[in-house]
Amino acid sequence: MDFETWTYRKVTWRLMPFLFLCYILSYLDRVNVGFAKLQMQTDLGFSDVVYGTGAGIFFIGYFFFEVPSNLLLQRFGARIWIARIMITWGIISSAMMLIHDRTTFYLLRFLLGMAEAGFFPGIIYYLTLWYPRHYRSRVVALFMTAIALSNVIGGPLSGWILSFMSDLYGLRGWQWLFLLEGLPSILVGVLTLRLLDDGPVKARWLDAEEKDLLVQRLQQEEALKKAEGVRSNTLRDAFASIKVWLLCAVYFGIIMGLYGFGFWLPQVLKDSFTQEPWKIGLLIMLPWGLAAVSMVVVGQHSDVTGERRWHLSLSCLLAFIGFFGCGAFGASHLTGLFFISMATIGVMCSLATFWAVPTALLSGTAAAAGIAWINSVGNLAGYVGPFAIGLLRDLTHMMSAGFYGLAISSLASAAIVLAMMRKKG
Repeated sequence: MDFETWTYRKVTWRLMPFLFLCYILSYLDRVNVGFAKLQMQTDLGFSDVVYGTGAGIFFIGYFFFEVPSNLLLQRFGARIWIARIMITWGIISSAMMLIHDRTTFYLLRFLLGMAEAGFFPGIIYYLTLWYPRHYRSRVVALFMTAIALSNVIGGPLSGWILSFMSDLYGLRGWQWLFLLEGLPSILVGVLTLRLLDDGPVKARWLDAEEKDLLVQRLQQEEALKKAEGVRSNTLRDAFASIKVWLLCAVYFGIIMGLYGFGFWLPQVLKDSFTQEPWKIGLLIMLPWGLAAVSMVVVGQHSDVTGERRWHLSLSCLLAFIGFFGCGAFGASHLTGLFFISMATIGVMCSLATFWAVPTALLSGTAAAAGIAWINSVGNLAGYVGPFAIGLLRDLTHMMSAGFYGLAISSLASAAIVLAMMRKKG
């Protein structure tokens, strides 16, 4: 093993496990409301529309405060700002145990989105302080698996809390869930200040030669950018690109499936399989565990072959088949679990391959601003998806209409990818 490979491996083993934990906690605090719903909705008398609105309103706060959060990150530094984000969202997530009506539900979910805004871009920016571009693509891909693993870990944990801690010391299970799953984020946020360093120069765990190598590689990349004449990126460049808007539509469809399905999956399993939350927690491990493995395999195969169009479009088509199957045949018994797993795998494999597409299709001034805009607009589907399913469920008293809606969004994403990339690999 050469010295450079050894150095970057050392950096990866030092940084990535901790950052991976941070992202797992981020996603868990974002979606644990899906399990809390199993008790909270009955306790507080919420309709499905109220739940869907509250689950999705997180993304309204996230959308409006992502850009201001990124600007403040530049001012205060990635380490301090990431710590602030984690501590704040941990406090708000724990405070959700105090929800007592629709207003407090909406308010705290909005504040949670506001608090988490800028976390993922902040992590990406932090990685630029350590890795040149060709290393970054690999480590960023690891974060996508944290979404699936947070459900594999969080499902059984949330189910156990709901089943065995309900009414302990006068608190319902959903209140314990918010409290116990929010506190670790506060602790890890404090540890962030101690465990993360603002770049190689300040890292005491690197020797002088290792620091010099890392700094040199980053300086070389910066010099290459200047030599290529890369100028600053603006939102105007993004708005002027039809490719950016098409990619917004693709990502919107993927996120519709991720959160429209994810926020309602515990309820689907409750309706179809069992009333016991701890059993639901175990059941949810199957689709998310399969998705975690599949997205690593598909993502790596796409990177090795350099092929993006079919990897992404077929993943979206797999999600379409899964959602359509859930709507047509129901989500109960083995057939339902098969289609649920297929939909989950399709959505997560779509995520694993999507972010390689904007960098392949966009260049120059549209790239950075375009990617930021795609992320912001696409995440609005995190509001639309849960709300739409709640509305359809209230109107029809069934989940099938919601499943068909998610199937259409996945099919539309696949069609757009196939059309816009017909001349690309």
